[in-house]
Amino acid sequence: MARTSARFYGTGRRKKSIARVYLTPGKGNIVINKRSMDEYFGLETLKVIVRQPLVATGADGKYDILVNVKGGGYTGQAGAIRHGIARALLKVDDEFRPVLKKEGYLTRDPRMKERKKYGLKAARRAPQFSKR
Repeated sequence: MARTSARFYGTGRRKKSIARVYLTPGKGNIVINKRSMDEYFGLETLKVIVRQPLVATGADGKYDILVNVKGGGYTGQAGAIRHGIARALLKVDDEFRPVLKKEGYLTRDPRMKERKKYGLKAARRAPQFSKR
């Protein structure tokens, strides 16, 4: 099953967020930027997103997770953490791959913010039209 090494690493990305995730065998504590997950994320949905790969593989409560995340907003950071946890779980046991891949947790979400174009107020927002 697991190798003798006690620390597993995974990098997760989404939008502008980058998460560095470290898994160590433990009781299931999740620490994000030196704060507990409950303290870091206010919304319950974001906490669910972060736990998804652990629940899918049945590893919930078996690993302590230490996360350093920067960039983007809370939703993007939650997605990046999920991606990083999924990648770290592959290092723990390669048999998790079919489960994680089926759920789409290993796929890097390619959607990014569209750039602003000249002559427009935003990416697609045109100046207000007035007949007179």
